[in-house]
Amino acid sequence: MAKADFYETLGVSREADEKALKSAYRKLAMQFHPDRNPGDSDAEAKFKEVNEAYETLKDPQKRAAYDRFGHAAFENGGGGAGGFSGFGGGAGGFSDIFEDIFGEMMGGARARRGGGRERGGDLRYNMEITLEDAYQGKTAQIRVPTSAICEVCEGTGAKPGTQPVTCTTCNGSGRVRAASGFFSIERTCPTCEGRGQIIADPCENCGGQGRVIQERSLSVNIPAGIEDGTRIRIAGEGEAGFRGGPAGDLYIFISVKPHEFFQRDGADLYCKVPISMTKAALGGQFEVATMDGAYTRVKVPEGTQSGRQFRLKGKGMPVLRQSQMGDLYIQINVETPQSLSRRQRELLQEFDEISAKENSPQSTGFFSRMKEFFDIGD
Repeated sequence: MAKADFYETLGVSREADEKALKSAYRKLAMQFHPDRNPGDSDAEAKFKEVNEAYETLKDPQKRAAYDRFGHAAFENGGGGAGGFSGFGGGAGGFSDIFEDIFGEMMGGARARRGGGRERGGDLRYNMEITLEDAYQGKTAQIRVPTSAICEVCEGTGAKPGTQPVTCTTCNGSGRVRAASGFFSIERTCPTCEGRGQIIADPCENCGGQGRVIQERSLSVNIPAGIEDGTRIRIAGEGEAGFRGGPAGDLYIFISVKPHEFFQRDGADLYCKVPISMTKAALGGQFEVATMDGAYTRVKVPEGTQSGRQFRLKGKGMPVLRQSQMGDLYIQINVETPQSLSRRQRELLQEFDEISAKENSPQSTGFFSRMKEFFDIGD
């Protein structure tokens, strides 16, 4: 089976410059890398094709030979004297780009270069608030145990009056190179752990970390209308960076306590209100409390059925960061009388005897239709 054209493999034109070649290679290598496609033999084969194409075209001499002779330039020993074989172990070889592409797979060694300074970790804080807090908004004071910059060494990790020294194993690069067959792989320096520097005389207060554990008090603004599960990010309030690195962020996860009377759905509120059977039959009114602390009168029409809803416009929750309000829905639950006295029972029986079918059209009509459907005689 004939080999695919190297330019087609990378998806570039024959006039593509070095930058375009590298960009195309980065994208394809990330897509077909075996670590991202475990057990996929097709992806592994494609990854090898992409590597071969890039290793050829990124080298000016190899590319010139390929443009003139095609794949024949590297067949039958053609890659010997001209230096076209293998991936190359010198500058600009595969290992030089490997960490640039797959740095996060190899442990993020690049993030630790530059004097050993590392970004601090992000922190999570779980905050529970009431529905009233979510309605009104609030400013909350929280205490967060975290790491802060060591004041003794000012975050360097070194004893005052001393400085970190360059790692002699990696000469300050934070990486060491090891050859394995055709590949030259770079890995994190085991001596300095990729930081490029070593603390020969560590600070006694922080043990060379450049940070210490302490509890901080923070003021957090909870906006009106915030919903359950919302995440608030406070930049730079996470853990202090390692040896003077930038601080991480603090993420506050909001949970809203269940309310005794109201259920929330977005900006709308729902409230189930029980009323007596007589009020539902004769009609009437009642007052219901709203989240703003006021009372609103609800009129109940004559013959109101259980489950009917009444909408109170603008009496729901605020919409987050908008000048809008949701609605409050009152759902009626008609309560059946219990623990009847003898007189009450007599009155209800009398009412049942004298009531006409039109007083209960739904129940009368339901049973009539059921009998008709199943052809049940009286």
